[in-house]
Amino acid sequence: MLGETLSLSGDPYIVIGVVGASFDFESFGASPEVSTAFQFDPNTTDQGHYFQVAGRLAPDVSMAQAQAGLAVSTEAFTTRFPNSLGPDSVFGAEQITEALVANVRTSLLVLMGAVSFVLLIACANVANLLLARATARRREIAIRTAIGASRGEIVRQLLVESVMLAAAAGAIGLALGLSGIRALLRVSTAGLPRLGADVANVGLDWRVVTFTLVVSLVTGLLFGVLPALHASRTTLSESLKESAGRSGTGFRQNRARATLVLLIGSALLIRTSVALATVDPGFDATNVITMNMSLTGDRFAETAAVEGLVRDGVERLRAVPGIAAASATCCVPLTGGYGLGFTIVGRPLPDDRPNHGGGGWTTTSTGFFDVFRIPVRRGRVFTDRDEANTPPVVVINETMARQFWPDGDPLTDRLVIGRGVMKEFDAEPERRIIGVVADIRDGGLQNDPPPRTYIPQAQVPDAVNALNVGISPMSWIVRTEVDPRVLSEAIQDQLRQASGLPVSDIRTMDEIVSRSTSRQRFNMWLMSIFGASALLLAVIGIYGLMAYSVAQRTQEIGIRLAMGAESGQVLRMVVVQGMRLVLLGIVIGGAAAAGLSRLLASLLFGVEASDPGTFVAVPAILATVALLAVLVPAQRASRIDPIDALRYE
Repeated sequence: MLGETLSLSGDPYIVIGVVGASFDFESFGASPEVSTAFQFDPNTTDQGHYFQVAGRLAPDVSMAQAQAGLAVSTEAFTTRFPNSLGPDSVFGAEQITEALVANVRTSLLVLMGAVSFVLLIACANVANLLLARATARRREIAIRTAIGASRGEIVRQLLVESVMLAAAAGAIGLALGLSGIRALLRVSTAGLPRLGADVANVGLDWRVVTFTLVVSLVTGLLFGVLPALHASRTTLSESLKESAGRSGTGFRQNRARATLVLLIGSALLIRTSVALATVDPGFDATNVITMNMSLTGDRFAETAAVEGLVRDGVERLRAVPGIAAASATCCVPLTGGYGLGFTIVGRPLPDDRPNHGGGGWTTTSTGFFDVFRIPVRRGRVFTDRDEANTPPVVVINETMARQFWPDGDPLTDRLVIGRGVMKEFDAEPERRIIGVVADIRDGGLQNDPPPRTYIPQAQVPDAVNALNVGISPMSWIVRTEVDPRVLSEAIQDQLRQASGLPVSDIRTMDEIVSRSTSRQRFNMWLMSIFGASALLLAVIGIYGLMAYSVAQRTQEIGIRLAMGAESGQVLRMVVVQGMRLVLLGIVIGGAAAAGLSRLLASLLFGVEASDPGTFVAVPAILATVALLAVLVPAQRASRIDPIDALRYE
């Protein structure tokens, strides 16, 4: 391709380079297929100032120096353009790593907390078992001490065993973690930064390996110290006389507490995912395909040219077999859009307000509401008769009608939209409200619909049209009677015949809707995995300790049975012993979860962070599962033969 010429908006461009496939722009916007050099006009006052800057600081320049230099730029800029920035707005710089994680910081912190809880539960399991094992080895340790081993040597031996166990677990965890995260990312990357579509980018570098090694060593030492110190405080005469002792019970309530926090967090996110999956977006995304077309250049500077292209393209598309409806718009739901202030003609303005309100602003052609099957609540929507030479009209949504006409009829009023915001809107006419349509959640399924106005493309002022096509591409939207991907080539062919221009960003509305909720689904999957892991670890830990405790108390239980205790009494004793600490952990964990769940508030939709149903159901599930884990060793204890028990050891 090097040296070849591409035609972009009628102008020739020579290809001078090809960017590597690893370049990922998704963190900042759609990845470009073609990049051109900026051609600035330093004298322009156009409002199409969507511009991002990235730079690499020189080795001798600090971030503070960069901030100071940009602060000077702010002062110079506001002196020349006094109304361009707000009173508290400044030019500033931030590390690109901060910009990359800005939108996922809360999610990552919550997930890091979940990882920490799972690690705590696993360590509690190991510490409990090491403590119990150390108690059982008191006679062995006493013998070692009797033949000359010092307390330091005993502690060192037990810590080495603990660290070796942690190191082995860390190595296995690295392998399982890498394969697990790659499997999860094949399901969804959730728009996480720098992942793109290639999950092979996720790997193990020296930082991950070092972190895992450090965590393994620290946890091995930290959670091995208490059992080691406990075992090293052996009294020789007592230890040599006694048989097996009882296992320790420290950390058991911590396990139940951490498990409950994780389970409540995952339950809240699962309910959020379910709510997002069942929420009505206000439009029908089934069998709708979208594609963008850039209309920059002098050819489409006037509204008539764009409207002529739209009419020709829509007519061609409607003639294709299998296409039910077609239209064009500036803004596809859930992909971003514009907002403008408006005034209601004849209504007094509020004090110190330049307009009556603000909301979304969308330009559409005929058929937009048919493509998305948006219901008309009152009046009518646009037709082919709403042309440049007919009275200007506007359609509003239900939210706007309720907010600004709570007891009146909006169809009797007129609006002026955007006038005074920028010079391009100075020619914006008074528009008669002709219809009210149902709300759509075009700003995100988790957000309530804001007020919104719809303008017919044929009636957009020329200056606004030139601004619009210069800022963003026009979107074609098509509803089909079959799978829209089947007709994608036919649709593109008809649009090329109508315009001579290519299209890009070909996506179905189902894909757009799915992507808009991918972050919530990803959080739900991860928290569910962590919650399930925590529950499994808790069950294993509770069962293991109770089974070990029963084994250590075999003689005691045998004596109780030999002296007349009923098996039901033994069963009840073991169950009460196990459930007492579990229930204590649930009570403490419930209080902790109530506080920590507030951190999830920004990630939730359709459920409160303090949802009573979740805070009742999850502890009940945890208590039930814990009871099952306790019942197995309890029943085994109740069936012990007193004769065999008295012969134990």
